[in-house]
Amino acid sequence: MNCDCVNRGPPAAGSVGRCRLPAVTLVVAAALILTACDGRGDAGRQGSVIKFSGSALGAEGTLVARQIDRFNGLHPDIQVELQRTPDDATQRHQLYVQWLNARVGNPDILMLDAIWTPEFAAAGWILPLRPFAPAPADFFRATIEANTWAGELYALPWFADVGLLYRRIDLVPTEPRSLSELATAARGAMARPGGPRYGIVWQGARYEGLITTFIEYLGAFGGRILDENGQVAINRPEAVRAVTFMRDQLYGSRIAPLEVLTWHEEEARFAFQNGNAVFMRNWPYAYEPMSDTAESRVAGKYAVSPMPGAPGGRSTAALGGAQLAINAYSESPRAAYRLIAYLTAPEQMIERAQAVGQYPTRPALYDDPRLAAVRSIPLEQAKRAIENATPRPVTPIYTEMSEILQIELHRALVRQAEPQAALDAAAKRIDALIDRTGMRKLTQGTTR
Repeated sequence: MNCDCVNRGPPAAGSVGRCRLPAVTLVVAAALILTACDGRGDAGRQGSVIKFSGSALGAEGTLVARQIDRFNGLHPDIQVELQRTPDDATQRHQLYVQWLNARVGNPDILMLDAIWTPEFAAAGWILPLRPFAPAPADFFRATIEANTWAGELYALPWFADVGLLYRRIDLVPTEPRSLSELATAARGAMARPGGPRYGIVWQGARYEGLITTFIEYLGAFGGRILDENGQVAINRPEAVRAVTFMRDQLYGSRIAPLEVLTWHEEEARFAFQNGNAVFMRNWPYAYEPMSDTAESRVAGKYAVSPMPGAPGGRSTAALGGAQLAINAYSESPRAAYRLIAYLTAPEQMIERAQAVGQYPTRPALYDDPRLAAVRSIPLEQAKRAIENATPRPVTPIYTEMSEILQIELHRALVRQAEPQAALDAAAKRIDALIDRTGMRKLTQGTTR
């Protein structure tokens, strides 16, 4: 099945294609694929050759090659070849869209960003996994939710990435229990003689990082972008309170620097690493480089925890990471699934954590001493964050929704519009997008 994908300006991180498929077409396509994949492809075939695409650079590339070689040795009836794709997510997405629009069966296995699965599933580009009998209960809830579209699981979560709150433990020894405690602690530390210039830094530029940051404040106040019925919830009181807190209590009160609304991950990291911030919102990747005493002024002086909650909400972490899916045009789907099952098995996840520091998506592994021995971030905190993780809205049109919200959220934070007015404008445009793309019925019951 093809869908018309167009690009309109720079994409949000993690997605490029925008699909325009009528709702009825999507439903029929999903049903046909689910029915067909039981009897198609490589059932009973000998000597299947499948191609795997994913990161192939540096330590991760070495690890993938080693695990594939081991799989080949254990499965003489299957030969896996590594098909290199760009390491940049945007470029990989563009390449996948080109191949899948052309119904190309290679690569058989696709490495997907956290927000691509519903887009690819709705377009008919990847197979539902039910015929292969996966065990969703073995994975963190949020990672399965992110890969489920219209009631079907379409990809297995390979590794997890989550937003974390970094804290200067020499200035704030105790983890803040609420957002108000966070703001109070930040002000107190800034007021000390020689204290940091900034209370908190985050990703505030108008790109996908702003949305992942906002999702954590939104969840803290009990809000959502879409509710459980697929209705737009971004302009409800909980969301207004979240934006107002970010604007007035953090940005407007100068706890966050004025320039934070132009910052990405690395600007925030360097500000914290150089000792200029009490708190930082960032991803786990920042933990390791900041422990280098030759480069970091805060080495040994920081800890992490999930972002705290607020009245009416809960602690929330934005979910990232990678998943593995089967190309709908693969000639060997069963062989492809055997490789996916192998790569997402406990032993391979532990090896991945040891080799490249990526977090397993299986909760049971967080009690494994082999994982504790190789991860710098305490496993209790990492597990808490993943358990509190929230996927971005699970919808094929997420990228366009994000672009709308980026504009209106940024307008509210810089006081070009009041929070309620900005979120009303975002809600109106997102509602129109849902209607225009026929997603109203399809999103009901499938989104957070």
